[in-house]
Amino acid sequence: MAALTPFKDAIDVVVDAGGDPFKLCYQCGLCSGTCPWNLVRSFMVRRMIHQTRLGLIDFEDEDLWLCVTCGACVKRCPRGVEIIDIMRALRRSIVGLGMAKVPDPLRITVKNISGTGNPLGEAPEKRADWAKSLDVKTFTGNNDLLYFSCCVPCYDANIRGLAQATVGILKKAGVDFGILGVKESCCGEAVRKAGNEGLFQSLAERNIAAFRENGVKNILVSSPHCYHSFKNEYPGFGGNFNVVHTTQYLAKLIDEGKIKPAKEFKKKVAYHDPCYLGRHNGIYEEPRKVLASIPGLELVELPDHHEDSICCGGGSGRLWMETKKGERFADLRLEQALDLGVEVLAVACPYCCTMFKDSAASMNKTDVIEIKDISELIQQAI
Repeated sequence: MAALTPFKDAIDVVVDAGGDPFKLCYQCGLCSGTCPWNLVRSFMVRRMIHQTRLGLIDFEDEDLWLCVTCGACVKRCPRGVEIIDIMRALRRSIVGLGMAKVPDPLRITVKNISGTGNPLGEAPEKRADWAKSLDVKTFTGNNDLLYFSCCVPCYDANIRGLAQATVGILKKAGVDFGILGVKESCCGEAVRKAGNEGLFQSLAERNIAAFRENGVKNILVSSPHCYHSFKNEYPGFGGNFNVVHTTQYLAKLIDEGKIKPAKEFKKKVAYHDPCYLGRHNGIYEEPRKVLASIPGLELVELPDHHEDSICCGGGSGRLWMETKKGERFADLRLEQALDLGVEVLAVACPYCCTMFKDSAASMNKTDVIEIKDISELIQQAI
């Protein structure tokens, strides 16, 4: 392991990158006790903060890339330390110093996003291929709503069903919407948490310009990560838009009577709270309200839910990195669902959908439990 760096410049680098909140920490250890990594292995958040305070930072420590920015530690911290900002600053320092210890899968993904605007490195002109057979309009300033599906359903055939279901629902409800297709790029939320601030700002500026040029005012998103960036981060770059998550919009359509779930779905269903929808943005009840509207559906709560939900493990760039078997949060979550006899695990995030589908396959449980986005369940019911 590389030697620690005991010099003032190390602290300055982190502070300049946004990590100043570490000074508030008084080492109570609640962050380490709360972190989901400690369900599967040892990960001392407190140790990292302490080393940062002393300027004893090992910039080659692989643990620097474990944090999924789920926000559980921030919610528990008695001093309100923004631990996510510290982790982001440490990573930003590594990227800024040109160090080679960025994990290879993450490095490749960031390169893909920089070159093609998406993490899979697919051609930008294929971004709207998922909607080819659905007769979806290209957004113009005359449309009421822009639907921004997220890179994952755009390019991953295993996940695109959630975007296609959303389109089907919007059409059924008579919503005037469109998509931008090749004009849009990755929102950049995970890129920022992975320490590449420059690329994040470039993506934000590119998307904001595309939204403005096309007269976008209202944006519907499937991903809580897109929601978080557009709603909470883009305003810092002049991008002020009305942003709504699909679960919020579905709840509204049901309240207004524009869609009516009528087909019975007689299965036991549990809902998983995504970190960036729940802890980060306080959206808990709308997804449950939407699921409860489906006739015959038996909705049960997992042992850890609402603010205590266990992260799927896909945040902060971990979606694109390999996690050892036995250390996957998604496996723990599926085990909780299976113990309750759940037949469908409902999600509201493309990242969660990907992580849980991968876990179900690796655990040979695909014939026992289905992973479905809420939009897919609603489409089946209307």
